[in-house]
Amino acid sequence: MPSFKLQIIALILSCFVYSSCSKDYIPEKRIISDFESTNGVDNIDLTKEYDVVIYGATAAGIIAAVEVKKSGKSVLLIKPSNTALGGMSTNGLGITDIHDTNILGGLTRTFYHRIKEYYSSSQNWFVGSAGGYKKYFQNGDIMLWFEPKAAQFVFRDIILENQIPILNNERLDLQNGILKNSIHTIESIRMESGLKIKGKIFIDTSYEGDLMAKSGISYTYGRESNSLYKELFNGVRRMSNNDRNQFPEGVKYLGNGLPSYISGNGTADKKIQAFCFRMCLTNVDHNRRDIEKPFDYNEEDYHLLFEYLKTHDANTFFDLMPLPNGKTDSNNLGPISTDYVGQNYNYPDGDYAERELIVANHKRYQIGLLWTLANHPKVPEKIRDFYKQWGLSKDEFVENNNWPNQLYIREGRRMISDYVMTENNCTGKVIAENPIALADYAMDSHIVQRYVDTNGNVKNEGRYMLETPNPYPIDYRSIVPKKSECTNLLVPICLSASRVAYSSIRMEPVYMTLGQVSAVAAILALDNNIPVQDLSYDTLRNTLLEKKMVVGQK
Repeated sequence: MPSFKLQIIALILSCFVYSSCSKDYIPEKRIISDFESTNGVDNIDLTKEYDVVIYGATAAGIIAAVEVKKSGKSVLLIKPSNTALGGMSTNGLGITDIHDTNILGGLTRTFYHRIKEYYSSSQNWFVGSAGGYKKYFQNGDIMLWFEPKAAQFVFRDIILENQIPILNNERLDLQNGILKNSIHTIESIRMESGLKIKGKIFIDTSYEGDLMAKSGISYTYGRESNSLYKELFNGVRRMSNNDRNQFPEGVKYLGNGLPSYISGNGTADKKIQAFCFRMCLTNVDHNRRDIEKPFDYNEEDYHLLFEYLKTHDANTFFDLMPLPNGKTDSNNLGPISTDYVGQNYNYPDGDYAERELIVANHKRYQIGLLWTLANHPKVPEKIRDFYKQWGLSKDEFVENNNWPNQLYIREGRRMISDYVMTENNCTGKVIAENPIALADYAMDSHIVQRYVDTNGNVKNEGRYMLETPNPYPIDYRSIVPKKSECTNLLVPICLSASRVAYSSIRMEPVYMTLGQVSAVAAILALDNNIPVQDLSYDTLRNTLLEKKMVVGQK
């Protein structure tokens, strides 16, 4: 018989496999033990009421679960089948978007410290040496640029050490998934399989915000008008012809699927910025897997690429940002790239089937783009020759044919609570009164839509990159719903923010920090038997500071 430790590692590894939920599964077979016994893998007691139930096994969810477990409270972390354990942090987003590393504290800093420890070992290098980590972004005790498998390794260790129970491949019933009592408190949630999970406090750490939305919480998605929160950069935003992500003059669209000229800036709509997968590519021969033509390849997906190449001598169609061991974090770059523009508008409020179709279409488009750039005769030979040297990394995402398990959900639902973070928070014009964490990345939106201008040229709309002058605090009230809507829920990812503010806050280290804050708040609310909205801010702040978290000034 394999050892207990090997059994646990095997189960945790299985959580990284992207698989569809089957209602025929027996729940006990989808559970990682909470390690109450050292004699084997025990089943989790799904009949009891957990102190804290966390829905969404993103990096924020894992951090939140660790904080709860360290407090001595009971916790259950739920991994829906359409998500990947660790979220984007383990699925290609290896270039951490942060300017000032001093804003990182608590368990978030611990994660990046352990990334550095991982690369300090020579056994984790096959290109270069262990000293090579010095050329990647690292500051003192932490390292911020890493391979997906490095993040997976660190999170596996964290899960093992803290004996985090994970309920795998269970999705919320989107029709009848929430049971609330008469005082706006969630008593239990129901999964698609019929499994009911009881909890005292719930934390929604999913990118989609399903638990939040289905609990009757006010929310929105898309772009608000500038006038709503007295902002400058919300709503429809036409791009300059000098923007590196704008089509130059002369690229024509021969179909009829694009809107005509868009007039005006700052008006609201329900469109969202484009999604893509963050690819982990390599040009190291022994670790490179050539890109294969998708079985459902659609040449029409690349019509604009071919039109663009007729008149413009471009040679860069996505980033090749360097990671250790000769790999990349490859992201969208340029007027036509890995973002599948306009194909995600139904994602925020879509059901599981619609979202899965959107994900599948993005995968088809993006792998097809890679194949096209390297092989299609309409692509100039020098471009084909360049991209032929790049392929998928054989040692990454081995359970998914070396393709990331998680689509990059750059934005979706956003809660509307008693405090809405806005552009004015990001620029320092408004200071949060109850600060719990700091963010500092630019207000950053990818392309939202394409249109045909009055001269018949294709143009992109919605892109901006607006630097924040200083790190700015996030208010506690932005991660809790209105008390009249729910008293025992915290929402650290789909938090209350305008679309512009969210485009800055939406970074993995910030999500992780807010995950820990949510867990600390949940524990304090439980200890004091009060709604999360009634928690004393001074008590919360002092506790966060004791845990070496960076909260910012009032």
